[in-house]
Amino acid sequence: MSLRVAVAAPFIQNGTTRLEEGEFVVALSLDRDWFSPDQAKRLIDVATQDGLLEHDGNDLLVTFETSEVTIPDEFVPNDDILAERSAFERVLDQLVAAGAEKHEAVGAINTLQHELGITIEAAAVVYARREGLEVDDIAPVARATITETGAEER
Repeated sequence: MSLRVAVAAPFIQNGTTRLEEGEFVVALSLDRDWFSPDQAKRLIDVATQDGLLEHDGNDLLVTFETSEVTIPDEFVPNDDILAERSAFERVLDQLVAAGAEKHEAVGAINTLQHELGITIEAAAVVYARREGLEVDDIAPVARATITETGAEER
């Protein structure tokens, strides 16, 4: 969830859903002093991979409702949000953002994984879809894990 908050902050600060990439970097590195400029650029990569941001030329578009995000007064994002996350982690974050209890979702995904004999990534996508979440951007990654696993078992 802290990734979503960190991404939303510059857009909330500027009252918009579109920012130039440089404005986004300045908001996170100079205005808030949360990241170095290089780290802020890395955050763009991670957030784009997660579908939270889209590029439109030199502009960044936020893909979620920033009005639904609250930035706590003492909030400072951890550096770990700059790491690439697995498809499972990305789906789990979307489930939690949609109101699911994290431990319940993990348990249900693990059960589904064992019942269907599929990877954790594929089980997470199946579970999310059953819960009514759109995870089309993550589904191909999960599908690839099934293919890779199947190829390794031969």
